[in-house]
Amino acid sequence: MKLHDEPIAFFITWSVYGTFLQGDSRWWRQRTLGDRPPQPRLENWHRDRLRHDVVLLNSAQRETVEIAIARHADHRGWRLWAANARSNHVHVVVTAPGFNGKRVRDQLKANCTRELRQRFDAFVDRPVWTVGGDWQCVNDEDDLHQVVTYAGESQERKGCE
Repeated sequence: MKLHDEPIAFFITWSVYGTFLQGDSRWWRQRTLGDRPPQPRLENWHRDRLRHDVVLLNSAQRETVEIAIARHADHRGWRLWAANARSNHVHVVVTAPGFNGKRVRDQLKANCTRELRQRFDAFVDRPVWTVGGDWQCVNDEDDLHQVVTYAGESQERKGCE
C-alpha cells in the first residue's frame, strides 16, 4: 500500500450504552494507553454512576440498526460489506472513499440513534451508545475477508446476542 492510498475498508465497532465500561473484565481500551487489564473496582465505579438503565437491543431493534446502516451507506455511495447488530454492540465493515473512519463511525451511529428513537420509546431522551467506538483501517483483501467473516459468521458462532 502506498503512503497516501486510502484503506479498502473500515472495520467499525461500537457498543450499547453501559455495556462496555472502563475497567471491564474483557479488557478495555484507554485512549492514551491502549489496551488495559481488567480493573473490577473501576468497572463497578463506572457502573454505579450510569445515569440510565442499560437497554440491550432486541431483534427488531437490531434489524432497525442494520437497515439504518445500509440506508446511510447507500445514500453516501459507500460499499457496505457487513453490518451486524448484536444485543450489546454493532460491527460494520464499509468502504467509504474520501472519509476517515471516525467520521464514518459517527455518521452511522447518529443515523442508527435517530432511527431507534423514532421507532422505540425506550431510547428517547437517553444515550443509546457508549461514547466513541473503535475503527480500524482494512488495507488488503485478506484482511477484508477476515473482518467480514468476523463481523458476521464468527459472531454467530460465538452465540452472541
